[in-house]
Amino acid sequence: MIRHIVFFTAKDEAGIDQIVEGLSILTSIPYARRLEIALNRKSDQLGNEIDVVVYGEFDSETDLAAYKAHDSYREAIRCVRPLRELRFAADYELSTDVHFAGTAGLSQVARCSRPGDRG
Repeated sequence: MIRHIVFFTAKDEAGIDQIVEGLSILTSIPYARRLEIALNRKSDQLGNEIDVVVYGEFDSETDLAAYKAHDSYREAIRCVRPLRELRFAADYELSTDVHFAGTAGLSQVARCSRPGDRG
């Protein structure tokens, strides 16, 4: 499974709701297993610059690519780009790219790997 996470900052605080509305177009694209558009709660003690978060889960790279090639994806970009200041995106494969995983209260376990291996 591919996780796709995108962070947005607004040029102007007044545009945050419009960014959320523009990004909501993405939820109509059929390739995501899960897709969420959320306002940042801005409760982090070190930084609260991010205004809006997109979180998606895709079964494969092919599904993620189809999502990004969809007409509604381009429409969302057209609506949001003029309103946003910054956009940061990250994608990772759950089965191969995750090095540490844990649950609150439990210690994290690292996969064993040889030097130079990604996994």
